[in-house]
Amino acid sequence: MPIRSIKQLALNGKKVLVRCDFNVPLEAGRITDANRIDASLDTIRYLLAEGAAAVLCSHLGRPKERTTDLSLKPVAEYLSQALGHKVTLAPDCIGDITGRMVVDLAPGHALLLENLRFHPEEEANDRDFAHELARGKQVYVNDAFGTAHRAHASTAGVTRFITERAAGFLMLRELEALRALTENPAHPYVAILGGAKVSDKIGVIRNLIAKVDAILIGGAMAYTFLRAQGENVGKSRVEEDKIDLARELLAAAVKHNVAIVLPIDHVVAESIEPGPTVAIAREIPADRMGLDIGPATVAEFVERLRGAKTVVWNGPLGLFETPEFAHGTLAVGEALANLDGVMSVIGGGDTAAAVAGHPWAARFSHISTGGGATLEYLEGIELPGVKALEV
Repeated sequence: MPIRSIKQLALNGKKVLVRCDFNVPLEAGRITDANRIDASLDTIRYLLAEGAAAVLCSHLGRPKERTTDLSLKPVAEYLSQALGHKVTLAPDCIGDITGRMVVDLAPGHALLLENLRFHPEEEANDRDFAHELARGKQVYVNDAFGTAHRAHASTAGVTRFITERAAGFLMLRELEALRALTENPAHPYVAILGGAKVSDKIGVIRNLIAKVDAILIGGAMAYTFLRAQGENVGKSRVEEDKIDLARELLAAAVKHNVAIVLPIDHVVAESIEPGPTVAIAREIPADRMGLDIGPATVAEFVERLRGAKTVVWNGPLGLFETPEFAHGTLAVGEALANLDGVMSVIGGGDTAAAVAGHPWAARFSHISTGGGATLEYLEGIELPGVKALEV
């Protein structure tokens, strides 16, 4: 892949525009999960140590207008503590005042631009906005894999105006891990897929069928597949318009000699609100819905993982946000984390959130910071933010 690392660039004395993913959750103006910031600290520290002036930029949320609720001020405060010196927040990401702050930024120091999405031109990949964002910077570094599937001004457009460009350490780690899943992966190769909708995973399943040895399916999407096989799933969530597609995918798996493993028991309840009706069932009663995989399914999934050399996991196996329905996801996650000799990649998004905070999560080979970007990569779709780094 014709993408350079920041270690290949001359950085001393250069103004470097660094696209980070600081889209972190906030409550009452406080960061509740700083993992995305922490993931880029190695890149930022390297740039500063090499004598670069780092101009950091990111989006936060989906603002429809400028609002203090989605200001990057809490991120600037966190960065100041993490880096050991003040990181000033510019009043905007473009404009004369911000431009002067960039000019005055000394080597070895960092400046954080205000939320890119306060300007609709960012998501529109507006040429003039990209030009203004690039003004005064000699180098561009993208370390925001989580936004690499978006052709926005800060992920693609700026490279029209900054010829010196490279990937940061986080971006490189993400691409290395995902290439291990798609280019000559070690076998046996197992995919675990969950989440709510079959429609979210169609491209992934189609692409992986030609590469993996088995696909373990949980989460709400499993019930569309079970319905396609003629099973009663009670009130479980089913995408009625995807039942025929589920049959096609099951048939394609047979053709490629790939095992599709579906739940054989379930944690069921009358509603998503836990209560006295929560139970384990082999067959789902008409008045119940499946909200997690049951213990027999956990055992089967874990057995399928034993001996695997490569495992990719995208999507929780139940309604993990509710403790009563999180056991399947956590039991399979812990078992996978404790396997030896396996390349285990967690595909970001809800899956990463589900395993976060558990001590065994550190044993996975890689936990992606991407959600949509990871899915599109696994589908075989070219990522604009990666393509823009090619030289």
